[in-house]
Amino acid sequence: MKKGIKSFTLIEMLIVLAIIAVLILLFVPNLVKEKDKVKETGSRAIVKVVESQAELYRIDHTGEVKLSELLSNGLISQQQADNYNDYYAKNKNESRSIPN
Repeated sequence: MKKGIKSFTLIEMLIVLAIIAVLILLFVPNLVKEKDKVKETGSRAIVKVVESQAELYRIDHTGEVKLSELLSNGLISQQQADNYNDYYAKNKNESRSIPN
């Protein structure tokens, strides 16, 4: 006497795949939004670092602080300067405290 092997039917497998596909469609847009929020938060953090370095530079020097001076003195990296400029290029309504 043969015993029947229990297994999933094709319809059950398709239902499971459909549920997984729907869940993926629901979660992927949210992940993209969160990625953008994280990137924006990182950009704001870099802006604060650059502005803090500018304040420290003002304490030791007289005159106006420029981004190029911070770069040449090694107080910030080129990547930080680029991120600072990109942030204010995207957020044109915010006032910029350090000129180029």
